[in-house]
Amino acid sequence: MSGTLRDRSVDDLTEDEARAELDALGQELLQHDEAYHGQDAPLISDADYDHLKRRNLALEARFPHLKLADSASDRVGARPQEKFEKVQHAVPMLSLDNAFDDEDVAEFDQRIRRFLGLDADADLAFTAEPKIDGLSASLRYEKGVLTVAATRGDGAVGENITANIRTISSIPQTLSGSDIPDVVEVRGEVYMAHEDFAALNDRMLAHGGKVFANPRNAAAGSLRQLNPDITASRPLQFFAYAWGDMSAMPSETQAGMVACLAEWGFTVNPYLQRCGAVGDVLAVYRSIEADRAVLGYDIDGVVYKVDRLDYQARLGFVSRSPRWAIAHKFPAEKATTILDGIDIQVGRTGALTPVAKLRPVTVGGVVVSNATLHNEDYVRGVGSNGESIREGKDLRVGDTVTIQRAGDVIPQIVDVDLSKRADDAEAFVFPDACPACGSHAIRDVNEATGKVDAVKRCSGGLICPAQAVERLKHFVARNAFDIEGLGARQVEAFYRDGLIMNPADIFTLRDRDARSLKRLKDREGWGPKSAGNLFDAIDERRSIDLNRFIFALGIRHIGETNAKTLARTYGSFDMLRDALVAAHDPESEAWADLVATDGIGDIVARAAVEFFSEVHNLAIVDALAEQVTPLPLETVSDSSPVAGKIVVFTGKLEQMSRDEAKAMAERLGAKVAGSVSKKTDILVAGPGAGSKLKKAQDSGVQVIDENGWFALIEGEQ
Repeated sequence: MSGTLRDRSVDDLTEDEARAELDALGQELLQHDEAYHGQDAPLISDADYDHLKRRNLALEARFPHLKLADSASDRVGARPQEKFEKVQHAVPMLSLDNAFDDEDVAEFDQRIRRFLGLDADADLAFTAEPKIDGLSASLRYEKGVLTVAATRGDGAVGENITANIRTISSIPQTLSGSDIPDVVEVRGEVYMAHEDFAALNDRMLAHGGKVFANPRNAAAGSLRQLNPDITASRPLQFFAYAWGDMSAMPSETQAGMVACLAEWGFTVNPYLQRCGAVGDVLAVYRSIEADRAVLGYDIDGVVYKVDRLDYQARLGFVSRSPRWAIAHKFPAEKATTILDGIDIQVGRTGALTPVAKLRPVTVGGVVVSNATLHNEDYVRGVGSNGESIREGKDLRVGDTVTIQRAGDVIPQIVDVDLSKRADDAEAFVFPDACPACGSHAIRDVNEATGKVDAVKRCSGGLICPAQAVERLKHFVARNAFDIEGLGARQVEAFYRDGLIMNPADIFTLRDRDARSLKRLKDREGWGPKSAGNLFDAIDERRSIDLNRFIFALGIRHIGETNAKTLARTYGSFDMLRDALVAAHDPESEAWADLVATDGIGDIVARAAVEFFSEVHNLAIVDALAEQVTPLPLETVSDSSPVAGKIVVFTGKLEQMSRDEAKAMAERLGAKVAGSVSKKTDILVAGPGAGSKLKKAQDSGVQVIDENGWFALIEGEQ
């Protein structure tokens, strides 16, 4: 549905609006339940799903008579898949309600006390344990022997996965210990450790298989295989934490029952603790959250359960959840992990970018092992303007750090736990030399402002292999030359083998290949047809629009928009080249014309001039121009009254926006400048025109108002 209703408060909705949203939410949540529980392929993050569930509950609370018969609030899991035999659970496998902050936990405690009639100071103990992010499973033992295992399914009926469960080494086939009841149904979570998950994905990649997004998906997909041999090849593990059908109860407490599970041969979580008050469970929550990075497996919160089983029995269940338990979820887009290292990567513009190498952790449904550190100041904890980052805390290898990932944003480090920093941790020293070529790395100073650039850059230019490869990748990118069959991987291989060292080499590749003893068609992964297709694709790009040619050069600060502006301003490659070489003199007319171009300021102009002032850059560009023909941009009209003229717009335009005016002039073949010079042909002045108008009048430039502009171009739009 549209976001119109979804974005409004539940309190502001009418009954008809609430009914419409409940219907839409019901369908949406059913789709997500089937994707997550049934197909092991979630469509949204856990946080987004929780938001939908809370919205659904809020609507039902305000409009209880509108609650659907198959409400998502009452649904557990998803329907069992048809490919598996069905198993009826003797005791339903329900899910837990969620708490998202300390206030929710306090309310959980108060709710239980009200239900049981306990005073605020009466003893009420809880257990607290990590909430494992895996796949729930139920294991039934009779006379101590495993007889059947099942998934949660829809809570009432699960899928028979007995053969697959038997392949997991941490699950006992026969229970050990004494006083084992005749019927024991153990419940817990099947999961995959981080290290095993990474190794599995490496194997999948090596064999051309599809990799898993996170350990939970990997565990669920591995467990629900029709062929148990596949499951046996996957490194699955199991934590036991609960029970279902039991012929006898060997303990009167939750903690005691978990101890029995351990005695019978199951792995139970070592972080489980018995707590005497809400403050204690919250302290355990903080402790487990802090240790999340070193667990080696994914958790997404902490589960609290009333310890006394007689209290659990009195509390019972509401809808799909027990009253006596709750899951305190971690913030969805944050996680704590270890900073294992800091690498320096060199980009195509020579920027030295530090990258955090993290101990892998799942954040928002994605396994994160790298995070951007932006620049030297960011590592030091000081921003480019001197402002404090992370309260001025620097980053050191071995630190315990908090990372944040919101939506599709690249993860970044937002905090450092100094209490966990080793005494011998050393401050990171940013290199003064490029790690790729050894050239001096410097931070530029903006001559106009005196401000030091936050980014340190390699001075090696095109002699730097890191820059050369990245520049070549940019050159063949989609919005540049876009040569089919010549992607990043091929560029890396050709550069490594000396076949393509600069852009011009791409267009001489066919001729050189014909004379080579080792032909492209004979290389691994190539053949006569693929080699011929690549040569043909290269030849198809021997003519290319001038703006794409300029953009492909990878000049700093010159993206697609500025490339198009330069192409329209100078018309041809030869005129552009000559003008930018001449503009090296800041007193020259060429420099004045360049900075006067609308959209081209000092920074862009300086970057373009610096590029064309380097002898090795000119040599490469000239060699490329011998192989490629840059084509002038076409205009809608080349015979309009303003075609070829330089136009400046100033003042407040009342009949069109400044962008509309610029687009209109360029469409009619004019060139738009940002300031008045000797070469300006027309100044279009609106109300409030100031110094540009005076300069135009003093220079004898034709001055017209908006009505005059429209009269001039009448019939040419």
